[in-house]
Amino acid sequence: MEVSRHWRLNEQRYRLVGETCDSCGTKLFPPRDVCLECAAPAKELYTFTGTGEVFSYTTIYDAPAGFEQNAPYTVALVKLEEGPLVTAQLTDMAKDEIHIGMPVEMVTRKLSTDGPEGMIVYGYKFRPAVVAAL
Repeated sequence: MEVSRHWRLNEQRYRLVGETCDSCGTKLFPPRDVCLECAAPAKELYTFTGTGEVFSYTTIYDAPAGFEQNAPYTVALVKLEEGPLVTAQLTDMAKDEIHIGMPVEMVTRKLSTDGPEGMIVYGYKFRPAVVAAL
């Protein structure tokens, strides 16, 4: 991945920054020029909480090029607290712990390395939600 593209994606990868539609209030991730609900321009930046629940999931055994060393791994559709569905890898849990409706939270993890001496690319994954002690 070229350095310029890496830096352009920082907000989306590290903080789940999307947009809010000025017209209908729909929260969008990733950022888009037009709202998916009402087709109005969406330009107001919005930082998602990073919490949600597993909507659906699957385990990848035959990984695409560049991710073979990670196989098998689990990818989920996570329904964020604010509404959008996000596709992301699940981490920090055993396969038999995962279930639909499971509370999860976003964490930053290493995604890949660009060559043996290249740039390390980090991004978001989801882990079981940590319940704060009262």
